[in-house]
Amino acid sequence: MTYEEIFAQAKEAFTGGDITGYKGDFAIQVNITGEGEGAFYIAFKDNALDVAPYEYYDRDAILIASAEDFIKIADGSLNAVAAFTTGRLKVEGSIDKALELQKMIEVMGKNGKKADKTAKKAAKKVK
Repeated sequence: MTYEEIFAQAKEAFTGGDITGYKGDFAIQVNITGEGEGAFYIAFKDNALDVAPYEYYDRDAILIASAEDFIKIADGSLNAVAAFTTGRLKVEGSIDKALELQKMIEVMGKNGKKADKTAKKAAKKVK
């Protein structure tokens, strides 16, 4: 997988999710190691999400992971805390701010489940 593909998947995972109700702020740089190596940032400030393919010098934390592990974290199939405790994710800087990213992912997952339930109810009414 190339850096561009990794960044596109990560950006889609974050910008395609519903973060309604998330109240936090963070600026995190993500360093991808191994295949597709590179850096990008995810920032949430003043209720605005920004994901861009640049290093972020005014960051709260740096997350370091392989592309495979970070994509799993981004899509919610790998918990960031579990990845950290097993050594699959390294954190430099503020652990508290790094945890904000996991909180946002959890909000997106809950909102996605709510949307799925709403869609299923609507589909039943149409039948």
